[in-house]
Amino acid sequence: MRLTARARLALLQTALVLAAGAALTGLTYLLMRRRAIFTHLDPAGDPSPDTPPQDGLRALADRVQADTLSALLPQAGLALIVVTALAAVLSWLVAGRVLRPIRVISSTARRLSAENLTERVPVTAPADELSALAGTVNGMLDRIQRGVAERDRVLDSQRLFTANAAHELRTPLTTARTAIDVTLDGRPSRAELLAMAGDVRGAVEHMQRVLDGLLLLARSQAGLGAREPVDLAAVAAATLDAAGTRAAAADVAVRSELRPAPVSGEPVLLERMIGNLVDNALRYNRAGGQLVVDTGTAGGRAVLRISNTGRTIPPDAVETLLEPFVHGQGTRVRTDGLGLGLSIVRAVALAHRGRVAVAARAGGGLDVAVDLPQSRAGGSGPR
Repeated sequence: MRLTARARLALLQTALVLAAGAALTGLTYLLMRRRAIFTHLDPAGDPSPDTPPQDGLRALADRVQADTLSALLPQAGLALIVVTALAAVLSWLVAGRVLRPIRVISSTARRLSAENLTERVPVTAPADELSALAGTVNGMLDRIQRGVAERDRVLDSQRLFTANAAHELRTPLTTARTAIDVTLDGRPSRAELLAMAGDVRGAVEHMQRVLDGLLLLARSQAGLGAREPVDLAAVAAATLDAAGTRAAAADVAVRSELRPAPVSGEPVLLERMIGNLVDNALRYNRAGGQLVVDTGTAGGRAVLRISNTGRTIPPDAVETLLEPFVHGQGTRVRTDGLGLGLSIVRAVALAHRGRVAVAARAGGGLDVAVDLPQSRAGGSGPR
């Protein structure tokens, strides 16, 4: 038979009272018996040999002591039974009183579920072990609630990401299928077939860019492999050289101040991060605008800052630019971009234990700052 905690606690307390009572009764009996022996040897309590014998009183004292000892054990046993029964009742009540906070914690835990994590266990005063237990349970519930909220946020983000990815891939597929259906509805000429092939090729290239971006985003979020020393200044210089023709065609002036910014990371991901930032800064710029790229170190971290001119972006829409498939000015409006550029930038920065800060410029455009842990190995980049 398995006893409850209350029954075990009450039984333990009753056993302690019974053991203490039995020990007290036995000790009392032994002490009285010892006194009777000493009195029998010397009734007057005086060891002097001149004390006259008193046989009658001695015999009476012996009978009284014998009767007392013979009556002590039954009466003490009866009293012990009564006290033990009373102790059992009081122990049961006291155990229930002591275990009441634990029952409150248990009932509160039973009422909680994934949909209801707001209830908390009341913390009683004064501060003791039970109030500490209640506080520990409440702290655990707080952590669980935050974890569930974070899980829901991640699931919502993943569902939104999946829906947007499906939309990005469905659009070129619909374009290609429409081009094929319209062209093959009849007897198409060579020019119509070539036009259809061009549309299909453009749709396939768009899907390929989307898939490449998704793969790079997944690779960034999966973590880094082997690390190598990389200077952000050198990577930024190479990226700006490759984008020089495009910047000139878009009538965007490029200005840079590239001081050494050594980091340890994966060169391919870092090159793609800076390439995406430069690409976005040119794509969402304006004719006659500017693109400014700075690198350096501050506070033991390598810093990359890219700012551009362009349309005015509302401050509340800036953070959404870091979400996947957000195009242009903080909305999911169709443009020639994929909407993965800044998402990949954030993923690469997080993989390198870095941070990304995006701010809207007062005159239009964005100011994007990326800081990564600085590598101990020095280096010199272009200036």
